[in-house]
Amino acid sequence: MYNGKLTVVGAGPGDVDLITLKGIKALQHANVVLYDALVDAELLNYAPNAEHIFVGKRKGCYAFQQDQINELIVQRAGLNKHVVRLKGGDPFVFGRGAEEMEYAAENGLEVEVVPGISSAVAVPASQNIPVTKRGATESFWVITGTTKEHKLSADVALAAKSNATVVILMGMSKLVEIAELFKKEGKSNLPVAIIQNGTTEDEKVGIGTISTIVEKAKKQQLSNPAIIVIGEVVNHRQKIIEIQKNHTREGIKLFEKV
Repeated sequence: MYNGKLTVVGAGPGDVDLITLKGIKALQHANVVLYDALVDAELLNYAPNAEHIFVGKRKGCYAFQQDQINELIVQRAGLNKHVVRLKGGDPFVFGRGAEEMEYAAENGLEVEVVPGISSAVAVPASQNIPVTKRGATESFWVITGTTKEHKLSADVALAAKSNATVVILMGMSKLVEIAELFKKEGKSNLPVAIIQNGTTEDEKVGIGTISTIVEKAKKQQLSNPAIIVIGEVVNHRQKIIEIQKNHTREGIKLFEKV
């Protein structure tokens, strides 16, 4: 018999409207909500009767260490309560949802996961950048820019050799290194997009190429949380902008003739 329940819920990429209905239902039935820094606090309104505990980190400052979060989950749920662990994006994409579920299960809790819309795909899409496009790319990599040893992931060098779209999360501090790896592969002119605070009101976008993106990021003061998208698919964004502008001009001309 279970002592309580943990539900790990993906909150989506930032826009509160991008949480799933199942995620909302989980919040409505929660007794305790543990939420991260990248989660919009507005979502807590769906759990008005629950205890709300911030357990995220901001600029390297941790409210709780991971071991403490694990213990907090077990402590609160151990009172036969339903704990919702609300995490940005999808909890299984560079989140630690799997670790938290495993620890909770080992301590006698019922566990469930509610998938979320991953920022790795949704944030580029919000800027009209598809991660795959027929004729441009047949696959995409999603890579963490910084490993737990605070080094650039070795997978970035492998991805730079491919023709796939490369989506890098948590990589802004390694932007210079990333650009150098792609330059070594002769890809200085490959399009790059940096999207900071994607899908939120504070969203900022920088567009360039491998050879120009470091300087553009400095000029626009782009920093984490941000997603780096590298590949020909980045050009789709500008193509859509130009098509829409042309249609607007044509519409104005027709209106003036009338």
